[in-house]
Amino acid sequence: MTAMRDLTAIPPRQIWDGVLARLVEGTGLTLAVVEIEPGRRVPEHTHPNEQLGFVIQGSVTFTIGSETRTLGPGGSWQISPNIPHHVDVGPNGAIVAEAYAPPRTDWTNLNPLDTAVPRWPR
Repeated sequence: MTAMRDLTAIPPRQIWDGVLARLVEGTGLTLAVVEIEPGRRVPEHTHPNEQLGFVIQGSVTFTIGSETRTLGPGGSWQISPNIPHHVDVGPNGAIVAEAYAPPRTDWTNLNPLDTAVPRWPR
């Protein structure tokens, strides 16, 4: 296996309805480029991973614990483990980059989709 890949060569995994992620996986970290359809909601959830991320394209309204904020390109977040959070996506959808430590093994176990689905970037 090579240490370098083109992001478009990584088949996406469907995380939720309307939410696709391409995973770059290491031994201690998962990096995900996530494409979210316009107007979608990522439901409230928690996980044992620390999560860091930023918006590449579009907009998201994040609620992390009791704080809510709308973020556009360059807006970033940090979510400590086990903190409830959800996301509402703007009318143009969003592409975000996120890092998780430890790795998101629940996402790794999802089957990759057919590579014919829309590719990043749009």
